[in-house]
Amino acid sequence: MKTWTWAWTWVWVVAGVAGVAAAKDRLLNIGGIFPIGGSDGWQGGRACQPSAMLAMEDVNSRPDLLPGYKLNLAWNDSLCEPGLGAAVMYDLLYNQPTKLMLLGGCSTVCTTIGEAAKMWNLVVLSYGSSSPALSDRQRFPTFFRTHPSATVHNPTRIKIMQKYNWSRVAILQQAEEVFISTVEDLELRCKEANIEIVTRQSFLTDPTDAVRNLKRQDARIIVGLFYVNAARRVLCEIFKNKLFGKSYVWFFIGEGWYEDNWFESHLQEENLNCTKEEMRAAAQYHLTTEALMWNKDNEKTISGMTAGDFRRRLNQALIDLGYENQSTPVGYQEAPLAYDAVWSVALALNKTMETLAAVNRSIEEFTYTNKEIADELYKAMNATQFLGVSGRVAFSNDGDRIAWTQVEQMIEGRYHKLGYFDVQTDNLTWFNREKWIGDKVPQDRTIVRRQLRTVSLGLFISMCTISGVGAMWALLLLIFTFIHRHRRLIQLSHPACNNITLVGIMLCLGSIFLLGLDGQFVGKQQFPMVCGLRAWCLSLGFTLAYGAMFSKIWRVHRLTTKTKIDSKVRVEPWKLYVMVGVMVVVDVVVLGVWQGVDPLQRTLEVFPLEVPKNTKEDIKIMPELEHCESRHNTIWLGLLYGYKGLLLIFGLFLAYETRSIKLKQINDSRLVGMSIYNVVVLCLITAPVTLVISAQQDASFAFVSFAIIFCCFLSMALVFIPKIIEVLQHPRGACGVPGGRGTK
Repeated sequence: MKTWTWAWTWVWVVAGVAGVAAAKDRLLNIGGIFPIGGSDGWQGGRACQPSAMLAMEDVNSRPDLLPGYKLNLAWNDSLCEPGLGAAVMYDLLYNQPTKLMLLGGCSTVCTTIGEAAKMWNLVVLSYGSSSPALSDRQRFPTFFRTHPSATVHNPTRIKIMQKYNWSRVAILQQAEEVFISTVEDLELRCKEANIEIVTRQSFLTDPTDAVRNLKRQDARIIVGLFYVNAARRVLCEIFKNKLFGKSYVWFFIGEGWYEDNWFESHLQEENLNCTKEEMRAAAQYHLTTEALMWNKDNEKTISGMTAGDFRRRLNQALIDLGYENQSTPVGYQEAPLAYDAVWSVALALNKTMETLAAVNRSIEEFTYTNKEIADELYKAMNATQFLGVSGRVAFSNDGDRIAWTQVEQMIEGRYHKLGYFDVQTDNLTWFNREKWIGDKVPQDRTIVRRQLRTVSLGLFISMCTISGVGAMWALLLLIFTFIHRHRRLIQLSHPACNNITLVGIMLCLGSIFLLGLDGQFVGKQQFPMVCGLRAWCLSLGFTLAYGAMFSKIWRVHRLTTKTKIDSKVRVEPWKLYVMVGVMVVVDVVVLGVWQGVDPLQRTLEVFPLEVPKNTKEDIKIMPELEHCESRHNTIWLGLLYGYKGLLLIFGLFLAYETRSIKLKQINDSRLVGMSIYNVVVLCLITAPVTLVISAQQDASFAFVSFAIIFCCFLSMALVFIPKIIEVLQHPRGACGVPGGRGTK
């Protein structure tokens, strides 16, 4: 490419010659500030300035436009530096002739001249600035732009989110003014659309922590706003943290900011610890939004050209300026915006001339202090609408370009167009070309399915079967006791107490069935009733079974502690019954008050999320376990456990004290003592263990059931097996008469 300085000198000469040639027409002068030289910032003037000159030629060749006048552009280079841009503006304004409007490019320069231009009543039209801050009508009351604001992407992002029913998103931004303003606008739009922003992460240079925080917050749909070099660092962290694939969707900025292969280039220069293959994998299926800067339709525009015609003319102009064929200098994508900016100026001036002519005034009366004509220029620019080479040109109330946006998706290393969005009509044109892993649209959050942990059916049936057998055995023992109630062996063992024990055992074994009833068998409404039945059945069963044995051992201890034991003393059965009755009354009072004041209710214990096995769905399981609890559960359990624990300890003491004593009046006292040992030991083991394993439904149910079954079976065996053996060995034994076995 030839030295661009000589090229621009040539343009200056051509512009001057054109001005002399047009001397017969009066001139309407505008000022232009183009960022061409320099090494930092945006040097888009290299393509935008030739594009603007093409527009000047086309405008001035139209006899129906600006009749009697020619448009003249005086311009200079700002190097995309705010200070130099301000100096260029002052030079243009303080040197004749008077400028009717200003053209500007580069956001930092436009911020300076746009804020100052109101002091000269000048309208500023930018062809190359995207900063959302420039939409502030308080700071920039006369600013317009054909370059879409960076916020133009946000309505498209919202539309896509609504299309896929994404209502939970996250934002990752670089800490730059342009992105901060864009995010603020996006947050407002998300709030209006009822879309939750789960987290907003920002970074200055290193995105490592910010990307990790996204993963901690379970972000799935993520909008990324950053310059291209930061985008590569972000993409590398995305790969390292596995924030890509079937569960994630990333929104990046489109081609206007990044080149097509941005994710594979400059990796070594920027010292990124990711390979091209890794970067390509992380970039797969991400979405981009970009404002359309070239008319997508092959139709004639206001200049009589199609976008293709303009491209050919621009390419030739760049070749004439020394650019090699097919080369694209900085600003080539924005060149149509500069072309349409000149047309916007011409149309606004033409409209103003017509308005002023209606009141016998002329646009030549404009001065930097003439607010009336300046207001007419503002109104005309604000109402300007036409079809240009960059598409439909129109301005919002904030002076922003109302433009279509294009949506693309990265598929196998290449961008594919998915559709267009027209913010004016809220119309999304969609081609249905998107691709997702497994042909399933990613969800905006982890789909959590609640799963109730229930006792396994096999375990429940097994324990219920065993407890059923035990209950039948207890029933048979009741029948056995009734049939042989006249035998002295049975009479001296206090059959009524034995029967009470058997009834208690049957209740305890029945409670196993209730303990296994959970959400797989009963509903939420019936569960509190099951909770109450569990408490009553198990508590009363324990009291009857253990209470009867305790009353026996108590009477044995009372008889053995008298100074003289009379072998003919009869043990009154009613005393034993009264003791058991008192225990039952205590149970009924405590349980009744508990049930009436603070009844047991169904509560759920929630466990950490689990990844389900053998499924391709993007879901997690939230395990839940049902418990029976009341508001003051600890107090009520403390009352029951307290007094029953005292009975257990006291019963253990009595059994130990009477371990070697035999009485005729209670002939099975030693066997009852052994049963008490069994009950006490199992209760002392079961109670604390069940508290520890209460979160494991199968283990807890199995342990408690086994303890109840073992305790009941062993107690029945100890108390009744010797009696059965005795009856079988002596079927015609004594039946309550002297001389029979049992009188010895």
